[in-house]
Amino acid sequence: MPQERLQKILSAAGIASRRVAESLIAEGRVRVNGEVVNELGTKADGQTDRIEVDGRRLHTAVPRRYILLYKPVHYVTTRSDPQRRPTVLTLLGEAGQGLYPVGRLDFDSEGLILLTNDGELADRLTHPRHEVPRTYEVRVFGVPAGETMRRLETGVPLDGRRTAPAKVRVIESFTKKSGEQSLLQIVIHEGRNRQVRRMFQAVGLPVITLARTSIGTLTDRRMKPGMYRELRPAEVQQLRADAGLAAGPAPARTRTSSEPQAGVRFGHAPTPSHVKRSVGGKPRAPKITLREAARAAKPARGPRKRSR
Repeated sequence: MPQERLQKILSAAGIASRRVAESLIAEGRVRVNGEVVNELGTKADGQTDRIEVDGRRLHTAVPRRYILLYKPVHYVTTRSDPQRRPTVLTLLGEAGQGLYPVGRLDFDSEGLILLTNDGELADRLTHPRHEVPRTYEVRVFGVPAGETMRRLETGVPLDGRRTAPAKVRVIESFTKKSGEQSLLQIVIHEGRNRQVRRMFQAVGLPVITLARTSIGTLTDRRMKPGMYRELRPAEVQQLRADAGLAAGPAPARTRTSSEPQAGVRFGHAPTPSHVKRSVGGKPRAPKITLREAARAAKPARGPRKRSR
């Protein structure tokens, strides 16, 4: 087998994305044939060389797995969280072993996210150069005018740099007690931090809810918050084509089904006790039971008279 860049070998083996693999190399956590390697660009043979990460030998023949998950709100898209919030891996239980999420969805957003150990595909899907589209449905306060739609489509300045062109359309507009609202669909090719929310905020349309509905051509309207399923082989090959990759080997067969199933915990995750709950930026009033409410509503009684 020809030699390849070390970060590519680590990524293809499902250790981490290529960017994270570069950090592992730079930190001196990777050895090749017993020697520490910390120079990016170093090449190795994944079949014949002994490659170790943090002292553990790399096995390059790891079967590829692909899981589509509908992330509920109040979950984070990382393997672990320093604030001890629930992660998307929590939902998968044992089915999520060895997988990591591709890209991000912020804490308050929901929608489809891919989890895999295919580092090459993960890099392609997350790098904006490959322009893999992502589609979102966004409910906002207000009704966008023509000029607002044009600004969203041509690009909005964020952090001193204009966003790439997007496709935007209004699905419907309606009136609630709180005022006029709209449901829009937006398709983008970038993945900046909280990009969609910030784009709508920049044009004066505060976001109420945000959900990702497709990744490239991959979508599934049957999925509900907290549900997941394995991708079918045809979906994997189409996703590789969306990312500009040649057809790869068929994904490994697993015990999980290609039909949507409920995760270990689904719906709105309980907010941990150390995370302050709030409504509109103000502390949320503590809940009381019906019995406590009834007791509080009763007028105070005087001292009871003793009967003789």
